[in-house]
Amino acid sequence: MPESDTLAAAFIAAVDALARVSKDVADYRILNDAALLELNRLAAVERQFAEAHAALLAGEIAHRSAPALGHAGLAQRSGYRTPEELVRVSTRSTAREASVVVRVGRLVHDAQSIDSTTGELVAPEQPWLLPVTEAITAGILPLASADAIRTGLGEPCDGVPSSSLADAAARLCAEGTTLDPDRLFRRARELRDELDEAGIADRERERRQRRSLRLVRQPDGMVRLTWVLDPESAAVAVDLYDRATSPRRGGPRFVAQAEAEAAERILADTRTTEQLASDVFLDLLRQGADADDSQLLGTGAPVIRVLVTAKVLRERSGHGRIDGQPDPISFETIERMLCSGSTLPIVFDGEGQPLDLGREQRLYSRRQCIALAARDGGCRVNGCGRPASWTEAHHVQHWGRDGGKTTIANGILLCRHHHLLLHNNGWEITRDGADYWLVPPPDIDPDQTPIPMPSKSGALKDLQRERAS
Repeated sequence: MPESDTLAAAFIAAVDALARVSKDVADYRILNDAALLELNRLAAVERQFAEAHAALLAGEIAHRSAPALGHAGLAQRSGYRTPEELVRVSTRSTAREASVVVRVGRLVHDAQSIDSTTGELVAPEQPWLLPVTEAITAGILPLASADAIRTGLGEPCDGVPSSSLADAAARLCAEGTTLDPDRLFRRARELRDELDEAGIADRERERRQRRSLRLVRQPDGMVRLTWVLDPESAAVAVDLYDRATSPRRGGPRFVAQAEAEAAERILADTRTTEQLASDVFLDLLRQGADADDSQLLGTGAPVIRVLVTAKVLRERSGHGRIDGQPDPISFETIERMLCSGSTLPIVFDGEGQPLDLGREQRLYSRRQCIALAARDGGCRVNGCGRPASWTEAHHVQHWGRDGGKTTIANGILLCRHHHLLLHNNGWEITRDGADYWLVPPPDIDPDQTPIPMPSKSGALKDLQRERAS
């Protein structure tokens, strides 16, 4: 049997096998929790093998549709402008999905290219991504994760050789078995920043160059603004947006009386959250520097919080973070922002704790919440993506039950869902220095094995690397 017939037969057999798996909802309803989660895992394996085959096919389609072939290329002969369009139409996928599968397919094809004269493998154009292509063909990495690694790591440069990126790619492929594509992309960016400290300033400038504001007049008389902001600029806009809308989105409830009254006014407003945000920003534009902040946002002008370790300030080198932004900023930017007068520096001590501004009071103050946000970076429950502006301050040692104090060390940020989970379902939190663990109740885990609660703050990761070096 010809090889093409064998391959087609294998595909048909695979499709037939999947078609025989029950699609009766009743069969899935009788599964216990463990069986349900295991089948969910196997469904992901099915999808990854299917995506591996799709990438192999898309890579070959792209190869046969190379621009150099012109109208003789497969895509154009089939009536499509590009291989992406051919894949999108023929597989009924979105433009984004087709772009990803063709991009990754090109990587896989390039990694397995054979010289037609010698019959030997040709060195790939991006050898540092070989671990990624191997993971794809093995069916252990989704296409979106492979693309996240590719875009997050970038390309070699002075000081970052191909071999270093290959090691990072292999590490990311291993981590990709537990991380979703978005978190894997952030992890790839973190590794790139670790490898290329000198390039942080360049990447800052590149992001700054991409800022834009586009105005589009729509046929119905409405106007659409598309505003793309670099991290430093976004810190200002995000702070204003959060202050204007956070009570609608589950923001902090343990606040002073004056702030609680302002929050109640926002909650009682009949406008949607989107309409409220639009009106606030329009008022800010109208009034400019003379805006009546007590009516609009409840506080003064936006303050950008810069997170930095004592070592960076002392040695005047390294990098810091803008609170709420994932990418690091260079020391030059830190100095400039500290000189602007609208920046609050938050310096971490050697144990990873920010300056303790606690007082003997029941509720956490605004300044304490700022310090907690700098340390925790958001809800501390592992896997939760809620930002700090959507969280509440929880006493690790409860105020009433344990006599816990309102201090930074005894506080931890939790989103509304996880805060309720702790208080209503018997979960506990323990602390050892700057490390926190979530302890499940006995009915969830009879052994009550502590679960780490890692900080989402990039500044703490920087501090840990400093201490390790």
